[in-house]
Amino acid sequence: MEQLSTLFQRGLINPPLTADFSFSIYNRGMLSEPIIEINKLVRAKRRTIALIVERDGSLTVRAPRRVTIQDIEQFIHEKTDWILRSREKIKAIVEIPKKQYVDGEHFLFLGQDHELRLVPPQRTALQFDGGFTLSTSARERGEQAFIKWYKTQALTVFTERVKHYAALHGLMPKQVKVNSAKTRWGSCSADGTINFTWRLVMAPLDVIDYVVLHELAHLKIKNHSPRFWKLVESLCPDFKRHRKWLREHGEKLTL
Repeated sequence: MEQLSTLFQRGLINPPLTADFSFSIYNRGMLSEPIIEINKLVRAKRRTIALIVERDGSLTVRAPRRVTIQDIEQFIHEKTDWILRSREKIKAIVEIPKKQYVDGEHFLFLGQDHELRLVPPQRTALQFDGGFTLSTSARERGEQAFIKWYKTQALTVFTERVKHYAALHGLMPKQVKVNSAKTRWGSCSADGTINFTWRLVMAPLDVIDYVVLHELAHLKIKNHSPRFWKLVESLCPDFKRHRKWLREHGEKLTL
């Protein structure tokens, strides 16, 4: 699935083996070339290498379990320019200020801005009825209250959308889960479980539907090959517009 930061993948054919660890290496190549450091290496049951430039500029590599360090180094060597460009783009992004949970602040839900009002203590600290109300006594734990609320809504919305499109296209996942991922909108595990970050519930419904269909497509095709994108287009003809929206506005889907 798409990353909040940029993702690039290349198919490999080596079969898997077990090993999960993190380390840093020097990018092979000429001495004049920039040093690219791996800040985190994740081995998993997958067929591709994924390079993820995180929000802080660090590099995470997700690789098949049996792929060699030499192959990973070579892949990074080939993508050095892309990594450096991605880091420059991240630097240019204007930092989104953290929420303060004050009266009149706005919060996104399904693509719409909703105002927050601080109110006297109420039975449920955070409530929503066309707008948010938060108990003044709960303001200091406002972030936790909002995350809990978003997770509850996200599971309801995502489960409903997955059921709808799964029945429509005959693509049935094992289950739907909500997590707190910061670098992926969604993912599809080897056992057919589809995961979504709760932050996605802040996006417009048509964008959510694109991510749902993207992950359902992974039940059939595990990689991001041209064949995969052709399938996504058949399920969601306007997917490029939704993907562009996520790239341009994804940083705003946060607390």
